[in-house]
This record gives sequence, C-alpha cells and structure tokens, in this order.
Amino acid sequence: MYELYTDQEIEKLHQEIVERRMRIIELRTKQAFPIEKSYKFYDQENLPVALADLFGDKDDLILVHNMGKRCVYCTLWADGINGFHQHIQDRTSFVVISPDDPATQKQFADSRGWKFKMLSDKDRTFSIDMGFGKMKDDKYYAMPGYSTFHREADGTIKRIGYDEFGPGDLYAPIWHMLDLLPAGAAGWEPQYEYVNEKQIA
Repeated sequence: MYELYTDQEIEKLHQEIVERRMRIIELRTKQAFPIEKSYKFYDQENLPVALADLFGDKDDLILVHNMGKRCVYCTLWADGINGFHQHIQDRTSFVVISPDDPATQKQFADSRGWKFKMLSDKDRTFSIDMGFGKMKDDKYYAMPGYSTFHREADGTIKRIGYDEFGPGDLYAPIWHMLDLLPAGAAGWEPQYEYVNEKQIA
C-alpha cells in the first residue's frame, strides 16, 4: 500500500513538473523579438560569419552560449552535446559560440574531439545583447545557456527563447543520475580529465 501511494505521488509530481515546464516555455516564447542581422562571429580562420549565415538551409537555429576554455562546467555540457549534436542538426541549424579567440577555441575543441560547429564571439556584443554576458568593473563575465532563433520568410530573424545551463538543469543528465545515489553528487565536480582515465589508458 505504501509503495502504491509513493508511485502515485511521484507520478503526480512529475506531471506538475511537466506542466510548469510548459508554462515556462510559453512565457519565454511570448518574449520573442526581432534582432539585428548585422551581428558577426569569427570562424577558426578568424573570418567573419554573419548571424544570418548560421541558418544554412533551415529556418531555425539553436545557438549555445559557452563560457569557453576556462570553464570546466561548460566543457561538461559541450562534451555531452558532442554526442548528440548530429541528431539536433537533422531538425535545426546548430552552433556553439564562446568568447575565446578563434585560435584558442580551435585548439581546445580539437583537444576535446568536438565535432559541432564553433564560432568565436570575441567582440562579445552579441552575447551581452542576448543576456549571456555582461561587463562589470571593466571585466567581461560570460554566462552559459542557449538561445533559439527563427528566420521569417522576409528574412527577419527573431530570438524565440532561451534557457540557462547549470547543475541540476534539464540539459546535463549526469546531475539527475547522481541524485539517485545514496549521497547524491557528494561534492563531485567535473574535471577536464580524470585519474581513472589515465590508469585505463
């Protein structure tokens, strides 16, 4: 009887989570707004790439705001994305940007084996305007997450929605898997590499 009650309670909570998540999506997509098409990024050859060119033959775009080489948490998220980005790209255009310069970005992406498209937002204007970067005391602070965009028939580009990345979010399942261990994450934090990996090698 106790187990039945527990299962019913869990199912009820799951349904509440789904409903609240859908409400968040509804509110965020109501904030859609047109943006300038003049934003520029830089490819690994340091050549400018226009925002409009990121759509390719699709009208939707998912753009990940990565904090760059210095952030081990963003690296964890990008490692995960690397495993399924080809599935995303079957539905929508997809790109990851970071404030790192193109050379640094290329070196780090190659060291991680990342296969998705990466561009440098070294000018940082785009990330600031999208709410994923800010200047404080003459220092730039990047923030992780992603934005979604849609290209209208007349070429107008709209930012449709956004969400942040962080421990416990919906985008890195490792946190939810660790939650079901007796002590949860137990203070665990991601690393660029692990001792066990060296031992296995």
